[in-house]
Amino acid sequence: MRHQDSPALLVVAHGSRDPRHAATVTALCARVRALRPGLRVAVGYLDFNAPSVPQVLERLHAEGVREVTAVPLLLTRAFHAKADIPAVLREAGARLPRLSVRQADVLGPDRLLTAALDRRLAQAGVAPGEIGSTGVVLASAGSTDPEAIAVIAEIAREWRRTTGWCAVRPAFASASPPHPADAVRALRAEGVGRVAVAPYVIAPGRLPDRIAAGAAEAGADILAPVLGDAPELARLLLHRYTAATLAAERPVLTALSA
Repeated sequence: MRHQDSPALLVVAHGSRDPRHAATVTALCARVRALRPGLRVAVGYLDFNAPSVPQVLERLHAEGVREVTAVPLLLTRAFHAKADIPAVLREAGARLPRLSVRQADVLGPDRLLTAALDRRLAQAGVAPGEIGSTGVVLASAGSTDPEAIAVIAEIAREWRRTTGWCAVRPAFASASPPHPADAVRALRAEGVGRVAVAPYVIAPGRLPDRIAAGAAEAGADILAPVLGDAPELARLLLHRYTAATLAAERPVLTALSA
């Protein structure tokens, strides 16, 4: 498939009042474009930022684009992926009947994400020889969706098994316990002498700031940066795009399926 014949890639981001969020999404999309020259890459936001997802789809439609693969910039399949994004895409399809839109899977879980977490922890100061003596708090934004909570717990177990951290504990900045500060204290109580907090979030904002505050409050030794525009994340976006584009059996969200 030639890139110029490929569906456009629409990155669907949550959005935030914090300007660092949109700046991070812009940087990540720039990495994606560098990896796949010639592919049309656009970004739309669910809330707070412009352009909105419907605005981007309308613009693409007006420019003659007829196929779009929408990749949610989300790490878990919670409410936004299950309800918000499909609804937005269907509503746009009803208004733009000549535009076909496929929704790709969310980004997580995936080994590329834990590789990006490893990269950020190394950047924060964890040396390869310290992995076996370091406990990690895998700090997610949090969700009320039991499936999303279970996925984070499974990622923590698998990450410890494959990487060799002395412990990996899930934590959540909102909605569900334990909170990051409590997870840090729990590792300390178990005798872990060196504790790192790894934010399992894509961009800065209110909840990542809450993770950082919890890490500082509990005296964590290391706080990694957010995933941001990590190369692994850009590659994963393209993997999800390609899988959805090539999956002929995936339903197309158009006015007929609204």
